[in-house]
Amino acid sequence: MQRTLEVPHKVTPADDSGYFEELTKAIFRAGFSWAVVRAKWDGFRAAFRGFDIQQVAGYGPDDVTRLLEARAIIRNRRKIAATIENARAVLDLADEHGSVRHYLRSLDTLDYYGRVRALTRLFAGLGRTPAFVFLHCVNEETPAWQDR
Repeated sequence: MQRTLEVPHKVTPADDSGYFEELTKAIFRAGFSWAVVRAKWDGFRAAFRGFDIQQVAGYGPDDVTRLLEARAIIRNRRKIAATIENARAVLDLADEHGSVRHYLRSLDTLDYYGRVRALTRLFAGLGRTPAFVFLHCVNEETPAWQDR
């Protein structure tokens, strides 16, 4: 019996917090049941302060400990650390490009694979498949799933 890929929704986020949330969701979906991630997402929103980039970027060791004890989220140390690191990367992008959306537009001259390489170098915990999911979910152009 062949499994089918759950196709996530597409939405162009209104701001950098929306991009940060979709990035985090794509990273947590990798290696976990998407149904489990979806069921726990309200807990993620609470744990990461509504994906307020400034707040998450300021998280320290005590926050990591708190998150590793939070039953409302998936308690994966590497993905939690990546989320905090990625909040800092999003702030850097905003300083350099004005927003995540503007950064993505700066990649428009690259083909899909070049964009994926750029994103996976920039964001912690983002592999090729999560990069595809992220780009798809934020309404960026992606190849058909079987072509990627």
